Amino acid sequence: MLKKSRSVKSATCTLTFALPSTVLDGPVSVVGTFNDWTPGVHPLRRRSNGTASTSVVVPAGSTVRFRYLGPQGRWFDDVDADEITPEGSVVRA
Repeated sequence: MLKKSRSVKSATCTLTFALPSTVLDGPVSVVGTFNDWTPGVHPLRRRSNGTASTSVVVPAGSTVRFRYLGPQGRWFDDVDADEITPEGSVVRA
């Protein structure tokens, strides 16, 4: 699940990346243009609602490319992204 929350006042968009915790077989982080593709900067944390999630704030109107990085270097995309390309998931904030 990918959630977008725009703030008109600050001209930003909070992107919340969430996955069902039942599909996680170890630590997962979201990496992308918002963190220079650096693994581990935005790890998904388990929540009481059965998901694991993290949030990032980006400029409203920006295009963000990202992927999830799981155990053993396994990369995967988000089916809820605006677009999935060979380079990964794309979301328009």
